[in-house]
Amino acid sequence: MSQQLIFTNEVAPQLDGLIAAHGECRVFLIADVNTATLVLPRLLHDSARLSDATVITIPAGDTNKNLESVARVWKQLSDNGATRSSLVINIGGGMVTDLGAFAAATFKRGVRFINVPTTLLAAVDASVGGKTGFNFNGLKNEIGLFREADAVVISTCFFDTLPVEELKSGYAEMLKHGFLTSANECNELMNTDITQIAADRMLTLLERSVKVKCDIVAQDPTEHGIRRALNLGHTAGHAFESFALAQNRPIPHGYAVAHGLLVALILSHMKAGLDSGWLYKTAAWISDNYGTLTLTCDDYPTLLRYMSHDKKNDSPDRIAFTLIATPGDVRCGVIITPADITAALDIYRDLLHV
Repeated sequence: MSQQLIFTNEVAPQLDGLIAAHGECRVFLIADVNTATLVLPRLLHDSARLSDATVITIPAGDTNKNLESVARVWKQLSDNGATRSSLVINIGGGMVTDLGAFAAATFKRGVRFINVPTTLLAAVDASVGGKTGFNFNGLKNEIGLFREADAVVISTCFFDTLPVEELKSGYAEMLKHGFLTSANECNELMNTDITQIAADRMLTLLERSVKVKCDIVAQDPTEHGIRRALNLGHTAGHAFESFALAQNRPIPHGYAVAHGLLVALILSHMKAGLDSGWLYKTAAWISDNYGTLTLTCDDYPTLLRYMSHDKKNDSPDRIAFTLIATPGDVRCGVIITPADITAALDIYRDLLHV
């Protein structure tokens, strides 16, 4: 990976150094309205170089991760004289780092950008790895491209602005990385109280988790092989997320991934021999931390339709899952039939008493 990863709780001085390294340039800060209120004042107070930056705000929430918001960023970049030598700094959660990075990567065929994730989910997943994009036609991240940030400044110092729901959302991605690593990593994460992790320990856990993703992305930057391991839990998870959005009761991305992870583990038991003990342990952990989803067998055709649109599929009639034989032993691109997915959803509902 060419992007620079910086793990620190001294964010403003790091940004000042990165801006100085870029030379004389116009700086643009992209944030949603929540981050602009809760985080930007702290950064501006502590920074020697951000006071002259142009701030571009976008509406908050995944429902606003759309072409209209991208166009809003493009227009403000254009109206305020951004050039290819400008520097964009995306400050916020995954919605901002995804959308802001896409807008920067496409404006004038590419403006340099830095990501500063302010949520656990963005820090462990969205801000790292070079995926950019936005939702389109009711589908998650349907439009996008691969473009790494020049740098990602990862910290835990803004997590005090987050509700517990946001911490749990990011922690689900960390557990996914745990299943890609080892049984010990999974057990440590599931035996830790998400709401009681000290900032320094969280930064250590974050660095470990991000390293899992970075090591995989370095081997396969554009997702033609092993990077599909990072899709663990996402084929069903994105379907759950799109389904909830269509029902006007959106759920956080990490909550959808947690439930999708359980479906993937069920299929892993069915198709790759994963020990059933992991199903019961994970189901209990998900029930305790992420609750249940409102779901009936009548919803299966809609979920299957969403899964058929997953970007990792080779064709709409071949739904691919990432599975594991045991934590750390990953099987990518396993084609699963609709009948087996339906059976897995039945088991999923039984395990969570839905």
